[in-house]
Amino acid sequence: MKPVAFSIRSFRPAGLAAALLVCCLGLSALAGEFRLEAQLIWGTNDPKSPDPRHKPVEEQVARKLKELPFKWTHYFEVNRKEFTVSQQEPRTVTLSEECEIRVRLLEDEQVELTLYGKGKRVGRISQKLPKSEMLVLGGNAPNYTAWFVVLRRKD
Repeated sequence: MKPVAFSIRSFRPAGLAAALLVCCLGLSALAGEFRLEAQLIWGTNDPKSPDPRHKPVEEQVARKLKELPFKWTHYFEVNRKEFTVSQQEPRTVTLSEECEIRVRLLEDEQVELTLYGKGKRVGRISQKLPKSEMLVLGGNAPNYTAWFVVLRRKD
């Protein structure tokens, strides 16, 4: 990023506010920080979850999961958490008693997601995560069901 020189006297108050906003947004992007949302999702062929606290996932997520080569027809949200991750420090997020994720921000919008089930590493994936995309990682569960973590950017 090229430094820009300007004189405070050359700006009107509205122009100064816009310049400060652009500078702040630019510094935030340079800091390498993402606001993310993680959803813990249960996949099943049962039309209702046995847990009344589980709610069907939102339509956008359901559509995305149905496009993938999964065999389940119904998806329920178990938990959802928003958090921030930076390049300087990975973030560990607990989604349930048995599910935890570790998220690391790499270069060039790359995110590394590691999924832990019952304290053991279940899987790891790293890929670019543009604002409009979702990253999905999961594993099998008893009774022909599955658990998924869906990761999305919130910024």
